[in-house]
Amino acid sequence: MPLPTDPLFYLIGLPAVFVIGIGKGAFGGGLAIIGVPFLMLVTEPIDAAIIIAVVASTTDVFALKAFPMRTWSWPDIVWIAPAMLVGIALGALFFVLVDQRILVLGIAIVTIVFAARYFLRERFEPQTGMPVSPPKALLFGTIGGFTTFVAHAAAPPLSVYLLPRGLPKTIFAGTMVALLTFSNAFKIIPYAWFGIQRPEALWQALPLLPAIPLGVWLGKRMHDRLDANRLYFWCYLLVGAAGFKLLVDSVSKLVG
Repeated sequence: MPLPTDPLFYLIGLPAVFVIGIGKGAFGGGLAIIGVPFLMLVTEPIDAAIIIAVVASTTDVFALKAFPMRTWSWPDIVWIAPAMLVGIALGALFFVLVDQRILVLGIAIVTIVFAARYFLRERFEPQTGMPVSPPKALLFGTIGGFTTFVAHAAAPPLSVYLLPRGLPKTIFAGTMVALLTFSNAFKIIPYAWFGIQRPEALWQALPLLPAIPLGVWLGKRMHDRLDANRLYFWCYLLVGAAGFKLLVDSVSKLVG
């Protein structure tokens, strides 16, 4: 199959993948959600999800070098990781059975809620140093597994649990890398099956991959040197704008 030739695909896809890499290097993840809304502007919804699954798994290779095991919070991982498997299974069922228009609407809502939570509350809340809570870890781990499969958006529910823990920024980022790598390793199995059914999506992912290592490298430098608040502000603003665009499109198709 030929590589994509539409310049708009690269104009949107390469910056989106680059930003995903920055998010992985700077914060351990959280910006893969930006890929689906933006790529859906130039490709089919399922193709966009498959492309970002490949991208997210590839970023793990570079992120694990930036955040090795000594940066992981194991007391949290042992509770969250198994719950994410349950969520991934639920997400796979939802992905297969639900009308694509509903899927787009779901992605839009997840995206907007993700951005709104940040602007309305998370920017103003200090870390509180909450102790490990197995019930909360299981709950938000399950939700994170579901949202990571449906919209590559595990970071919002995981952050609801991890941010109040008050972990040092490198431990927080390393724990996110560990959890997202774990979930991506299992998520890629059903996505590979989807890819076999739609090989053009896998082919479209290839020319976007070179943006990943540069993004992760730059993100890690930001993690080490810069204030995270400014970068988060612009990234969340872009995510919210993309989610709003998807919401308008999906609602118009459902009522049209």
